Amino acid sequence: MKTITAIYLDGCPYCRHARMAIQELTEEKPDYKDISIHWIEENKNAADCKNFDYYYAPSFFLGQEKLYEAQPGQSYEEIKAHVRDAFDKTLAR
Repeated sequence: MKTITAIYLDGCPYCRHARMAIQELTEEKPDYKDISIHWIEENKNAADCKNFDYYYAPSFFLGQEKLYEAQPGQSYEEIKAHVRDAFDKTLAR
């Protein structure tokens, strides 16, 4: 099983949308259930985030490779598309 590291913030609307997208995507494509997600809350675990190159949350990584970093103003549909792309890249490796 491949693992994505996801850095998020409690109360972040983009992070909430990413979680909603993950739930929808795993229902739409069962292969996505083969991806494990290790969630790191930035404020509670800042030391665990130091080795990752990102500015915005949520950010998804496969190892040290950034697969997705949210950008201000992204709609739910945009976030879902980026999460899908991150999942597809993960499964392809």
